[in-house]
Amino acid sequence: MTSRLTAPEPPIQEVDVPHRPVSVHAPRGSVAAAVIREGIDALLSTYGENLSLEFPADVLADAERAAARDIAGAERTDRTGVPFVTLDPESSTDLDQAMHLERRGEGFRVLYAIADVPAFVELDSPLDHEARRRGETVYLPDRRIPLHPEVLSEGAASLLPGQSTPAFVWVLDLDADGEIQRIDLERSQVRSIEKLSYDRVQDDLDQGTGHPTMTLLQEIGELRAQREADRGGASLNVPEQEIIAEGDLVRLTWRRPRPIEDANAQISLMTGMAAAQLMLEHGAGILRTMPPAQQRAIDRFRRQSEILGVPWRHDQAYGEYLRSLDWREPAHLALLNQATSLFRGADYAAFTSREEIPEDPAQAAIAAPYAHTTAPLRRLVDRFVLLVCHAHVQGRRPEPELLAALGQIPDAMRCTGSTAGELERRAIDLVETAALAAFEGETFEAAVIERREASGSGDGGTATPTRVEVQLTDPPVTAWVPMDAEMGEVVRVRLESVEATAGRAVFVPLQEGAA
Repeated sequence: MTSRLTAPEPPIQEVDVPHRPVSVHAPRGSVAAAVIREGIDALLSTYGENLSLEFPADVLADAERAAARDIAGAERTDRTGVPFVTLDPESSTDLDQAMHLERRGEGFRVLYAIADVPAFVELDSPLDHEARRRGETVYLPDRRIPLHPEVLSEGAASLLPGQSTPAFVWVLDLDADGEIQRIDLERSQVRSIEKLSYDRVQDDLDQGTGHPTMTLLQEIGELRAQREADRGGASLNVPEQEIIAEGDLVRLTWRRPRPIEDANAQISLMTGMAAAQLMLEHGAGILRTMPPAQQRAIDRFRRQSEILGVPWRHDQAYGEYLRSLDWREPAHLALLNQATSLFRGADYAAFTSREEIPEDPAQAAIAAPYAHTTAPLRRLVDRFVLLVCHAHVQGRRPEPELLAALGQIPDAMRCTGSTAGELERRAIDLVETAALAAFEGETFEAAVIERREASGSGDGGTATPTRVEVQLTDPPVTAWVPMDAEMGEVVRVRLESVEATAGRAVFVPLQEGAA
């Protein structure tokens, strides 16, 4: 589960869930934003220059020069008359994608504009080297560490409304069932006419007054979700933790993604699958890969589902089974947390010839070949995928320097992704602990989502008692508790102590008969 900082408007809808904690009120869970800032500052200091908010002077100068360049050119198609719109969280300003959707006969045409970051970041430039060092934008509870300087990521290269911006435009023609019939990719000049937000769009759709493009997005998203189910793809139906800003305070709550977000994700997935198709057909590119689930992991998950009373039938696809689970039910929540164990080992595979294409190029969770191509402002690899795909569409071999760079990108993404993931997890732990400080001594009901047997050594080694991981619902945090219980069981625990500065909270099982 992820955490993110949002503005207090629009208000987040509270989720009605069973087994809420005893005598807990969200305002008491608020923590001073300064505590979060201090903790994140301390975390970042342990990473040194590997994760820096500041860019080197030569990189900033390169970005300023790139932002001032006249990017428009004769080789670009003029799509500024197309009424593109963006769809993002309300506060986002690094806008990678804009869309315009049309009904064409019985099918659809998707025009999906992606920020043309390569127009600003030249190979082997200071910007390029710095982006390879950073790998991706890192999102923390109170700040973000951007991949590119803000003059580009939130300015000249961002698909902001009313701004003429260079973009790669994917042209995807779909049939009545949402299957791709034709793929094209242009370098264009576009102008978004409106910045839409998830909550506002969903509210309008629910009231029957949706934006025409969003109405079509909802329809296409449902068709693509059905295609995902048909091919055996899977999506986890788990809510997010969300950090809500309220003046100088923040608090944790649940946030369930709105249906339009799922539809938007389907458009991105479809585009990534189109990019993978092009690269596989032409023998050069970078895929996002994931191996199939190991049989022992599948067998273990089936046993868990049977024990928890929600059996996964042998004739039921994995994705279909996950879609049937409701996180509000403790047993289902435990299974959703265990489901990630089936698909591990996500990686990148670069190839410059057909002989180098992976033996099984499918991304197992998606159940199809897939590539990252829709977020070049925030992720390094997408810039290279866009360049390679555009060369393929034009019927030419990608430039030698681009092909030479492809093999270096997977290592860069692995290294930076590992560091970013570790920092994000540590930051979430810090926020969770700080949010719990107001509840020291309180009793909670929680669902058991994992169980680990006791371990130890007979030679004087450190012994670890049997323990379970529990999911609290308000505030939405997880914790390990030294006790024994079955997965999916609802237990009562007490918050024994909190050391906010150390990021440590201690829960103990509530004794029988205790209040």
